[in-house]
Amino acid sequence: MKQTLLINNLNETILLGKILSSSLPKKAIIALDGDLGCGKTHLTKGIALGLNINDNIKSPTFNLINEYLDGNTPLYHFDVYRLNSIDELFLIGFDEYLKNPGIKVIEWASLIKDVLPEDTNYINIFKVPGENNKRTIEFNFSKYFKEVLKNTIDKFKKEVKNDSSNS
Repeated sequence: MKQTLLINNLNETILLGKILSSSLPKKAIIALDGDLGCGKTHLTKGIALGLNINDNIKSPTFNLINEYLDGNTPLYHFDVYRLNSIDELFLIGFDEYLKNPGIKVIEWASLIKDVLPEDTNYINIFKVPGENNKRTIEFNFSKYFKEVLKNTIDKFKKEVKNDSSNS
């Protein structure tokens, strides 16, 4: 299911992640792509907050993966930007992570698209030209996650509308 959403600032990016994580099943895979500095890690911070993970979420650029196990559901945060080969990914047990419970968030996922399962949910984040903080979020979710996406976007729009009317 494809859908697009306009995000006005960093706080909305985090809010979107928080709302999304509250609807995700325990084995969901979120594949993130977008330019450097577009908000992939901030969206992941929101996902972590929604899972009651209070750690400082950082992109695992040089580690390939950061594990956050202290929330309601484990969060496995991958960054495959510096991956040398697909073999390197499987040496760290990527296939086991996919099988086990926990939300998997993969930054730069287009680099490994060929090895991602059919039920992967894709999110692309684009900077809006001439607008420093605005982003266009493009969702391409698996058919198994249609309701998750619909509910997330509906709830997000409602919360943003309520926030702007309370300001």
